[in-house]
Amino acid sequence: MQNIETIHERISTLVEAFGDGKNTVFSNKIGTSEANIRNYIKGIMPKSDILEKIVKTFDVNSEWLLTGNGSMIKSDQGNKVPFISDNTIVGVPYYDVDFIAGFDCVYNNQTSVPYTNIVFSPFAKATLWCNVTGHSMEPEINNGDIIAMKEQNVEDILYGEMYAVVLDNFRTIKILRKGSKPNMLKFVPINKEYDDQEFSIDRILKIYAIMGSIRKFF
Repeated sequence: MQNIETIHERISTLVEAFGDGKNTVFSNKIGTSEANIRNYIKGIMPKSDILEKIVKTFDVNSEWLLTGNGSMIKSDQGNKVPFISDNTIVGVPYYDVDFIAGFDCVYNNQTSVPYTNIVFSPFAKATLWCNVTGHSMEPEINNGDIIAMKEQNVEDILYGEMYAVVLDNFRTIKILRKGSKPNMLKFVPINKEYDDQEFSIDRILKIYAIMGSIRKFF
């Protein structure tokens, strides 16, 4: 099957396949509202419980749904789902620390030892997982979610994309855009109740691309 670029387009494909092209029919089958399906197709990221319902209801390959890789319908070759591994060699390390979806000051060195590892094939190339607290990136990322992050270089920032940024005295998750000066970045929340702010690039200690988020399941 041809790779369909975004999860929103893949949901639209599923509506055509399993809902006779009608959002209402599809939404009734997975127990949500037609408005939610419409929003997912337009660009809102579904929460993990909705994704799980889609996978279970229609026997959909979760890797295809999340990444576009593989076939739409799962095969016997393993529709891998998230789980916690007791094997510290396998999977991506999960740190039981908070990454702030806001501008709260938090000491940056809470821990250096991962709590466990997470095995989830769509995000196998992530650098780490950690918790999210705060509401500034809702509804895309919600308070209590955990996020998969891949370490990046500042030089590789793509404006308009979402990043988790460790600055000198706090951590935050925001969409990054060009600032008012060449050495500044604008940190933009999704939740309109929060304001944009600008910080100097020189204050950035680490930066991570957000690969995805799931609801905390343990």
